Amino acid sequence: MIFEILTIFPSMFSSPLEEGMVGKARDRGLIQVRVHNIRDFTEDKHHMTDDRPFGGGEGMVMKPEPIVAALRAIEGSGPAARSILLTPQGRLFDQDIARRLSLLSRLVLICGRYEGVDERVAQYFTDDQISIGDYVLTGGELGAMVIVDAVARLIPGVLGNEGSALEDSFSRPVLEHPQYTRPRDFEGMGVPPVLLCGNHETIRRWRRGQALRRTRTRRPDLFARLELSPEDRRLLEENGDG
Repeated sequence: MIFEILTIFPSMFSSPLEEGMVGKARDRGLIQVRVHNIRDFTEDKHHMTDDRPFGGGEGMVMKPEPIVAALRAIEGSGPAARSILLTPQGRLFDQDIARRLSLLSRLVLICGRYEGVDERVAQYFTDDQISIGDYVLTGGELGAMVIVDAVARLIPGVLGNEGSALEDSFSRPVLEHPQYTRPRDFEGMGVPPVLLCGNHETIRRWRRGQALRRTRTRRPDLFARLELSPEDRRLLEENGDG
């Protein structure tokens, strides 16, 4: 899969794209990440990418010409791509969107800045608008990094254990169960005995019950979307959540 990123701060992506899972996936040729400086597509001597908003108001607005020029250049350089504008105005990013995006051959992420991007770009030259949360950042670069990370790990071969992505929180509308590792005793705090019993079915039931209880307590919005099986109801009762 190819990620194309449009930004006025390309150096922000250097370390995040070279480290960890994403860096390894790039080294192995499983993904490509191409970062494009929007200023390279300007035509004035000052390489201006923003201007004052029509109608007055504070701040600056990103100009349409360089962004559209960059999109058109990218369009002619490879397979069909889906273009997404990172903006607080967009729909909220979640695991389902990440899964759908992972099926694409190429994805273009446009990083908005300042007071936003000229509306004509969003209306006529992009396929979607996405926000990573109900808060305001200084720009779309961090959002683009989040999307690259979330989508890349769903591409076959990127994770060492292919089952990991299937068991993640949000792969289904339930949070993950508590996890423990060595040492068995840490400053007087032990590991739940059930995890040491060696009975895989007992452990599976405990984990499912803990996941359901945690979801109900921490994310009632997700819990409300669950279709509880008879076993799920029994497990909740066993955990004191009847």
